Amino acid sequence: MKRFTVTVLGSSAAMPTAQRNLSAQLLTYGEQIILLDCGEGTQMMLKKLRVKTGKINHIFVSHLHGDHFFGLIGLISTWHLLGRKTPLKIYGPPMLQEILELQLKASMTELSYQLVFFATQNEFPAVIADTGHLIVKSIPLKHRIPTTGFLFSEKSLPRKIRRSETDKYGIPLTFMERLRNGEDYTDENGNLIKNELLTISPPEVRSYAYCSDTAYDDCLPGVIMGCTMLYHEATFLSERAEQAGQKMHSTAAQAAQIASIAEAGTLMIGHFSARYDNANLFKEEAEKYFSPLLIAEDGETYEIGNQADLSRN
Repeated sequence: MKRFTVTVLGSSAAMPTAQRNLSAQLLTYGEQIILLDCGEGTQMMLKKLRVKTGKINHIFVSHLHGDHFFGLIGLISTWHLLGRKTPLKIYGPPMLQEILELQLKASMTELSYQLVFFATQNEFPAVIADTGHLIVKSIPLKHRIPTTGFLFSEKSLPRKIRRSETDKYGIPLTFMERLRNGEDYTDENGNLIKNELLTISPPEVRSYAYCSDTAYDDCLPGVIMGCTMLYHEATFLSERAEQAGQKMHSTAAQAAQIASIAEAGTLMIGHFSARYDNANLFKEEAEKYFSPLLIAEDGETYEIGNQADLSRN
C-alpha cells in the first residue's frame, strides 16, 4: 500500500501570523506530490521542509482570493529560473489562466516549461483529473466568489486470487480476470462458488476531501460521503457565527457537523482567523460534534489511512 499523506504549508485565513502561513497543502501519494492552493509564503515552507518541488506536476487552486493563490506566480517563476522542463498542470478558476499569462507577459518571461491549464467550475461535482494514481473530483463550495474543493480518491485495485482455492475448485485460467473483478463462478455441474472463497479483498480505497473556503452547506456531505479524511475550513468560533455567515465562512462547530453527516474518517480543520491565538478553542468546540479531530499545524504531515489517521510525522 502506497503512503498517502497531507502536509500543511499554511493554515491562516486572510493574512499570515507569526505561527501560521497562508493556505497551502501538499498531498503525497507514493512518489507523487500535489500542491493544493498556493498562498503567499508557500515557497518558503517548501524550502524549509526540503520538499523536492520538481516532483510537483499538479497544482489545484480552489478560488481567487489572494490568500489562496498569491504565491503561485513566484513558484512558477522559480521553476523557470531553475530550468524546469516538465510540464505543469494547473487546475483552477478560468480567470486564473488570464492572470498568470498577464503576469508572465508583464515580466517578459517565456517559461522554460509548458503550463497546461484546466478550468474548473463550481456548479456541480465532476471528475476533473486522473493523476495516474488518484482520481480527482471537483466539489462545489459555497463562498463569496466561485470556489471549488477537491476530492482525491485512490483507484480501486482488483481482488487478489487465492491460488490454493482456485486450484481446489478447478477454476480455469480464462476466468481469473472475471474473478478479480468480483464475479462468482459456476462450475459445469451448476454449483455456485462465491467469489469471497476464491479471492481476497483489496485494501479499502482511501480518499482526501479538501474544502477550502465555504459557508455551512448541507449539500456538501453528499459529495464527500465516507471520505477517509476531510479538511474543512473553520475560520471562526461559534461566538462569531453571524460574521461567519456574512463572510460565507464556517465555524469549527459547523465543520464538525459536516464531518459527522458525511461520516468522514477523520476531520482536520484550519484556515483560522488571525484574531484567534489559541487553536485549542477550535478543537474544544469541534469535538462536541465530531472526533477524531486534527488541528492543522504548519509544517506537520498527517497520514490518510484507516489505522493511521491521527499519526503525525
